[in-house]
Amino acid sequence: MKILVQKFGGTSLSTVEARAQVIQHIQDALSLEYKLVIVVSAMGRKGEPYATDTLLDWISSNGNQLPAREKDMLMCCGELISAATLCSLLHASGISSSVLSGAQAGIITNEDFGNAQIVSIHPERILKLLEKDKVVIVTGFQGESKLHDWTTLGRGGSDTTATALGAALKAEMVDIFTDVEGILTADPRIVKEARRIPVVSYMEICNMAHHGAKVIHPRAVEVAMHAGIPIRVRSTFSKDTGTLVTHSDAIVNKEDMIQDRFVTGIANFSDITQIHVAAGDGVYDLQLKVFKSMAQHHISVDFINVNPSGVVYTVFDYEAERALSILTELGYKPAYVPHCAKVSIIGGGMNGVPGIMAHIVEALTENDINILQSADSNTTIWVLVKGDDMADAVRALHKKFQLHR
Repeated sequence: MKILVQKFGGTSLSTVEARAQVIQHIQDALSLEYKLVIVVSAMGRKGEPYATDTLLDWISSNGNQLPAREKDMLMCCGELISAATLCSLLHASGISSSVLSGAQAGIITNEDFGNAQIVSIHPERILKLLEKDKVVIVTGFQGESKLHDWTTLGRGGSDTTATALGAALKAEMVDIFTDVEGILTADPRIVKEARRIPVVSYMEICNMAHHGAKVIHPRAVEVAMHAGIPIRVRSTFSKDTGTLVTHSDAIVNKEDMIQDRFVTGIANFSDITQIHVAAGDGVYDLQLKVFKSMAQHHISVDFINVNPSGVVYTVFDYEAERALSILTELGYKPAYVPHCAKVSIIGGGMNGVPGIMAHIVEALTENDINILQSADSNTTIWVLVKGDDMADAVRALHKKFQLHR
């Protein structure tokens, strides 16, 4: 059985015109003789009636005391509405389809309500429906616990549903439809010259997603990577094939794909605070005390530099005041820089290539942008800049590495 999984996000289902495009993509896939599994998100975004954030706002204005288990029951409603709507439209188009909730599709999770992890998938019911030539519509973002409670998978959960089902069904491909043409070299709201990347490795897109690119959730990519299933990130509003996400060796082996590409893209996110805690003479346990205190208070830390003179790290702006208060109570005098931004230069071809950091420093220095901190891995170099410099930094680096070409 030749199976294709298609996932349609909230903007792909939010208007009559968008839903018509969804039907067309389904018809195109059926014409290629695929057996289709469709994963849907809740329709629209915050403020629109069926969006997940709208449902959460409803609870906030009605007591704001809903327990986590019952909150997950509410948040499953948006995807059910999307699935039923799409099913009706498909039947009106002469396409036989059936709707399954995450639980009915065999998605079993742990009991971490609001951010559940998939522990197993039993896709037998899906396969039986596919054998009857039904298009199977599955509600994304949700599953059930072993106690048969409804659970949700957290932000980006519908992407994870799609790739996890793709892995369980041994699908040929997972198509993630969104409102952009694919994975771009930078945020197009910042860089007008940002271009679509035709092919990217799992590792590169994981890094881009972790560091600010919001097209696909990194957890979904990791599931596909382990299963070896290609992903295409495509626009609902275009016939273009978008960006192929696959193994790095597959990129090298395709003659028509980009080779010798040092930098693939620039990612960014803002609203973080840099904290510096200096160690006094003879103080050897500062690192332990600082990071243990952050962990005990459930404050997420990032961009960590540790050296004998102290520690430097970042927290989200909204956690900064609490983090600084904790450090002060421990007897430290932390210095901090609020409203910073992390800019990430990502590329699977950077490892071992001399001069990449020199190009980064040159690009930012030429634009009078101060680097507050830096770090690197095999495929990513991060720099911390002031928030007001973020857009200029992204544009400067995009131009320096000629990503517009």
